[in-house]
Amino acid sequence: MTAPKAVLFDCDGVVVDSERLTNSVIRDDLAQRGLDLTLDECMAAFVGGTMKGVGEKAATMGADMPDDWLAEIYPKIYDALAQKVELIPGIIGVLDALDGAGVPFAMGSNGEVRKMETTLGRTGLLHRFDGRLFSGQAMDAPKPAPDVYLHAARALRVSPAHTVVIEDSRSGALAAQAAGMRCFGFVRDTAPDQLSDVADVLFDDMAELPGLLGIAPA
Repeated sequence: MTAPKAVLFDCDGVVVDSERLTNSVIRDDLAQRGLDLTLDECMAAFVGGTMKGVGEKAATMGADMPDDWLAEIYPKIYDALAQKVELIPGIIGVLDALDGAGVPFAMGSNGEVRKMETTLGRTGLLHRFDGRLFSGQAMDAPKPAPDVYLHAARALRVSPAHTVVIEDSRSGALAAQAAGMRCFGFVRDTAPDQLSDVADVLFDDMAELPGLLGIAPA
């Protein structure tokens, strides 16, 4: 394939290995509120959404959700991430390959910028995304709306048609599709059938990505 002129990464589950950790915190919290889910059930229900959306969906599923749930859950999640989150294996090689090929990259997440700063700060990658962290939640247009990816592409001065998005959630892949960008679906922890009809390429090993993008590994 022709190498892209920019690459946009989702954060959780793509750059940092945070999905299971975050959802473990959510699962334990919801169990105390009358909604007992397995970790896999929790991830299937909530990955790719906003925390506000998690709270609303949990309430419809039977959880007794207080009005201040977001104020309660965020500190628990940030504490767990700050202590334990690790990188997705192979992601540093991907960033090195992009730098070596002169392809700019940015991050577009449904999470708060503070959350991205927490996870990237712990894992040593914050400086590599300096000034290029974009939040759909902060824009009041979370995925599957395309706004965060369109904004990131504008910031990099690259047209959507020449931009590739790396996603692990259906809502993120739909956002890329709506933005007119190619989407590479990372399915290490995502059921392939969640992305097969909305992503252009599926892969499960981050070390494969430079070759798939048509850039030489660093």
